[in-house]
Amino acid sequence: MSDPFESPWWSPERRQDRAPFLAARGRITRAVRGWYEAEGFTEVETAALQVSPGNEAHLHAFATQALTTDGQVRPMYLHTSPEFACKTLLASGETAIFTLAKVWRNRERGPLHHPEFTMLEWYRTGAAYEVLMDDCAALMRLAAEAAGATALTWRGLSADPFAEPERLTVAEAFQRHAGIDLFGDLPAQARAQGIRVAPDDTWADVFSRVIVEKVEPHLGHGRPTILCEYPVSEAALARPKPSDPRVAERFELYACGVELANCFGELTDPHEQRRRFAIEMDEKERLYGERYPIDEDFLAALALMPPTSGGALGFDRLVMLATGAPRIEQVLWTPVA
Repeated sequence: MSDPFESPWWSPERRQDRAPFLAARGRITRAVRGWYEAEGFTEVETAALQVSPGNEAHLHAFATQALTTDGQVRPMYLHTSPEFACKTLLASGETAIFTLAKVWRNRERGPLHHPEFTMLEWYRTGAAYEVLMDDCAALMRLAAEAAGATALTWRGLSADPFAEPERLTVAEAFQRHAGIDLFGDLPAQARAQGIRVAPDDTWADVFSRVIVEKVEPHLGHGRPTILCEYPVSEAALARPKPSDPRVAERFELYACGVELANCFGELTDPHEQRRRFAIEMDEKERLYGERYPIDEDFLAALALMPPTSGGALGFDRLVMLATGAPRIEQVLWTPVA
């Protein structure tokens, strides 16, 4: 039997293979919209074309240009997230919003990555960021029910979407899975645990390597995991945790070792946000030889944004795990060729 992945996505045999996944995607989409409507959210649509695609060092955007009526060239980008636009809407007076937005990220392709994908983002003004942990649990249950699944699955691993997610701080995860004190000498401890540390590695490089090699593979087994309280330096858009300023109100949701969502108690200080963006762009320039502009309109709006918690969930990944699809292309109607 030939490998169905050798055929183009539009071939009849591939369509037959993908049809159950796409049908489930439709049911999950409808269920998600219904849930947000019942929660009192407004669905919004954000422009994909932006003056800045986001200012995270390791995200790579698709660049283009807009021509003015007199032929002047204006650099533009396809957004890597609808976050800036959503927060600007919150500054204008919206209070509870969500969007199922198409987003674009360059240099990303694999079983779990696609250059164009769907991001589910939602924001609650006046809400503690722990409320979003409950939202994430509800969304996983909703997806499983819509898909007719009793478990989320990926590459032989499973997680019960109806079980209460485990809540684990990053410091606890480093100690449990890597034998490392997060707030100690991280490079020295990483070397002692057999993790490669290059002479020019930054603290953030070592942190990321520990997460990827030692922590992530153990998360979301049996039940989902909420990994919370990231170091402030690893949460450029999140506010510090009042009880421990070393860490931020940021968590990531995992199931079957797969990252599904990234959520924050949102930073609303435009001066601090500008400082963090500058650090991220300096790092991007050091690593990749480029930097993205800072969206001044977004920073101006941030000064008016009320206290908010917000989340971003990879919708295609959620569909994959709820349906058991082996690759992200299986749950996309028209994958990028």
